[in-house]
Amino acid sequence: MILLGGDVNALSVARSLSRLGVRVYGLGVAPAVEWSRHVRPIRVPDTGSDAESAWAECLLGPATDHLRGAVVLAASDVGLLLVARHREELERRFLLDTSHVPAQLAMLDKLCSYELATAAGVPTPRFWRCDGLDDLQRHREELVFPLLVKPLLSHEYQSAFSGLTKFRIAHDMDELRAGQRELSDAGIGVVLVEQIPGPDDLLCSYYTYLDAEGVPAFDFTKRVPRRHPPGMGLGCYHVTDWNPAVRDVALRLFKYAGLLGVANAEFKLDVRDGQLKLIECNARFTAANCLLVAAGIDLPRHVYLRILGEESELPTGYRTGLRLIHHGADVRAFLALRRHGALRAATWLRSLIRPQTFAVWRWDDPLPAVRRSEVWARIAMMRHVGARAARKAWQLSTQRAISDKGVSDRANRSRRR
Repeated sequence: MILLGGDVNALSVARSLSRLGVRVYGLGVAPAVEWSRHVRPIRVPDTGSDAESAWAECLLGPATDHLRGAVVLAASDVGLLLVARHREELERRFLLDTSHVPAQLAMLDKLCSYELATAAGVPTPRFWRCDGLDDLQRHREELVFPLLVKPLLSHEYQSAFSGLTKFRIAHDMDELRAGQRELSDAGIGVVLVEQIPGPDDLLCSYYTYLDAEGVPAFDFTKRVPRRHPPGMGLGCYHVTDWNPAVRDVALRLFKYAGLLGVANAEFKLDVRDGQLKLIECNARFTAANCLLVAAGIDLPRHVYLRILGEESELPTGYRTGLRLIHHGADVRAFLALRRHGALRAATWLRSLIRPQTFAVWRWDDPLPAVRRSEVWARIAMMRHVGARAARKAWQLSTQRAISDKGVSDRANRSRRR
């Protein structure tokens, strides 16, 4: 089996399928995933091409001849695009999951997702297409702040900008122009989206798998009490629950779009009108996949067996109240929330004294966590060194300015004499 891209989601899929005795290969997966004893990396030659082209060349070339007949699954947006755009070629060499390509591509594009939701009668935040500064002027009277400057395609943003955020936040027209210009200069399409007020614990998600007739194989919901950075980052603390309202609104969108296969939609409750409003959609495995598995929904196993034409039934229920935590990110989220008076230490500590699922760490597969810790330590050190260098440069420039001012003052006094 070949996984295309992914990080903690790819790690979860590989661990799940290894229990079936499946040999898992990773193409374009995150470095920490390559350290897993359940993954065999496929090296992609550096040809100077974009990721999708490089992966396609590797997957369709002689480097994978020995893997003909393997199942191919996407664990990233790039992988999803590759499978959608090269589906006929791939089907001649590999086994692929059920798919409705137009719907999958629409779920990748933020603007298309919102437009489909509107047509399906699914509530969304207010949004505006933005192809340039002219659009900002045309919509100026309609815009509401704060606004999210979102990329149409998330993977393009992640490729162009490092960090943990997924978009820019603008609180006024100046910040909006700067954010739009920054993304446009990087060649990234933009959609402007109203920021729904309220804390992160108003976020909730629905997961399912839609068969060839569009029938959901299971229903699963969760909420996201904390993200890092708060209000704009990735979820670092998730809780399984049962929310039929989330299921109903998500399925309305999926059925209208004609989506098949793995399906996920995220919403946020808008306290102003009590409606669940669409945030984003995914037609692939997400970072919370390990939480589904821990709760009793082994989605990778189900998908893999279906592709092979074997019987696979998922349980009708799952464990609610189960937590998924990314410890480092959650600590940073807590510190940020505490600084703003939004989370007390006692409340945060109580949330940790519950059954927890770890996204990366496992006793029987520890190296991905070790590798990830090394990377974060290196990043922290670079930031520390960078901050020290910045402080030193500021001190030197200040001293130079003081020295220059002293020389100037002495010169002026000399001229006056």
